[in-house]
Amino acid sequence: MNTHDTDNEDMSAEAVIARAVARRGEIFDEFRLLAQESPRTYDLISKTAGYMHHYTGSAGAEQKLSGTMRELIALCQLCAKGDDRFAANHVRRLWSHGVTNKVMVEAATAIAPIVGWSTIAHVTLAILTANDPKYPFGKIPEGGAPKMLTPFAELAIGRAKTTLTNESLLEAPEWKYIAALEPELAKRAAQWVDHCLLPNGAADELLGPGPRELIAIAALCARGEVEFAAQHIRRAYRYGLSKLQVLEAISCVLPMTGALTVQIGARALQLAESASA
Repeated sequence: MNTHDTDNEDMSAEAVIARAVARRGEIFDEFRLLAQESPRTYDLISKTAGYMHHYTGSAGAEQKLSGTMRELIALCQLCAKGDDRFAANHVRRLWSHGVTNKVMVEAATAIAPIVGWSTIAHVTLAILTANDPKYPFGKIPEGGAPKMLTPFAELAIGRAKTTLTNESLLEAPEWKYIAALEPELAKRAAQWVDHCLLPNGAADELLGPGPRELIAIAALCARGEVEFAAQHIRRAYRYGLSKLQVLEAISCVLPMTGALTVQIGARALQLAESASA
């Protein structure tokens, strides 16, 4: 049997769209047109994204990351790419999980050292757009954005550090070099990056440094930065996160950055292993 066959499922555009809506709740007009023109293409997209982002009935029993964490990673990467039309829908999906705007901003802060802090502005723009009744994709929860956070698994993990290694940006060889040339530049950059990623960097964080590293690692792999990603993977391990949790975090950005990102992530995971052996 061809691996692309789908157990004799109806591959008409209408059936493919109906299955996608059952998984996700709605689909964008762009993908509705895609399904009409190439049903099998969209069916594979919908099934793959459904598994990675825990759409209804699509999650795998062995997966470790929660659907909420997956949505946070996806939101950040969409905003890093400037996909504001899609990002607002993910905000509404996060609201439906009971995620507050504050947590979304914290997640955006974690990706900012990798892709720039303009991404934080794209996340806040997505929140504003999601709050606009004229935005057509997804539903605003009754009562609007949640004021109280509904706990999810990653709020309680990745906080216990097992080494006392100083991981400030100023300890990186490149930034030591920069500091010798322009100390104030290095100081200010380090203050910013340490605030975003290190334990106690942000005094009021809800996301611990482990989950923030997952967001950063996925972004580094999307940029093709194998060596830097491996460094951050080793840091995530020191916070108690597992290899599978890291891989799943990277996979969350496949829909918007390509399967190559996951392949790059595999290289980074292997490099992290060899460096710690």
